Amino acid sequence: MYQNPRTLATTEKRRFHLFHGPIGPIPSGVMALEKITTVSGKGVHVPGSDIDTDRIIPARFMKCVTFDGLGDYLFYDVRHEEDGSKKEHPLNDDKFAGSSVLISGINFGCGSSREHAPQAIYRAGFRAVIAQSFAEIFFGNCCTLGVPCAAVSGDDIAKIVAAVEADPSTEITIDVEKQEVRFGDDSVPANFPDSARDAFLGAKWDPIGELLDGNSEIESTAGQLSYFAQ
Repeated sequence: MYQNPRTLATTEKRRFHLFHGPIGPIPSGVMALEKITTVSGKGVHVPGSDIDTDRIIPARFMKCVTFDGLGDYLFYDVRHEEDGSKKEHPLNDDKFAGSSVLISGINFGCGSSREHAPQAIYRAGFRAVIAQSFAEIFFGNCCTLGVPCAAVSGDDIAKIVAAVEADPSTEITIDVEKQEVRFGDDSVPANFPDSARDAFLGAKWDPIGELLDGNSEIESTAGQLSYFAQ
C-alpha cells in the first residue's frame, strides 16, 4: 500500500516521541542518534534467573496510551504488598537509589515479548543491564531504546555484585567498544552480539531515529515525485 512520504515521516516522528519523549526539529545533517560507546553509573543487583517480562512489568499496568510513568511500576509485585506498602527489595533500598545499571542472572527478560518491560526499565532511569544471558526479543527492544545489555559470566557477575554490595557508590562502566565491564579497580569481559555492538558504535541503534535523520532526503525525494501532491 502506498504511503505518503511526508505522512510517513510525521507518523514516525510521533512514534519517536511516544518511545523517547519530545523532540525538536532536527536540522539537516545532524544525527538524530548518538553513538553509544560507554554507559556508566551506580549498580543494583536484582537476583534471579528467568526473570520474565510479567515480573518486570505486570500486565495490569500496560493499559496506557504512552510509556510515560511505567518506571513507577517496575517490578511492582515483588516490590510492594497488596496494600501498596513496600517490601524489602533492592530497588526499594535507599542505598541503591539513583542506580542506572541493573544487574541480574540467566535469561533475563524471557516470557512475553511485551515492549513495556524494557520501557519500564528505561523510564525507571536504567541505562544498561548486565546479566548472564538475555531473552532475544527483550534484548532487541532494549537496543532500540539505546540500553546496552552486557552478557557476563556467572563468576564475573558475582564479582560485580560483591563490589556493589561492599560499596553501593561504586561506578560501573559498560564499555561497548572494548567489550568489558569496569568497576573499581577491576574489569571483566562482556559479550555483545556484533549487530548490536555495530549499531551502538555507529549510531544506528534505532530505525526510527535513522528515519528522522534522513528527513531532509525524504522531503527532497518526495518533491521530485510527479505523482506526489504538493
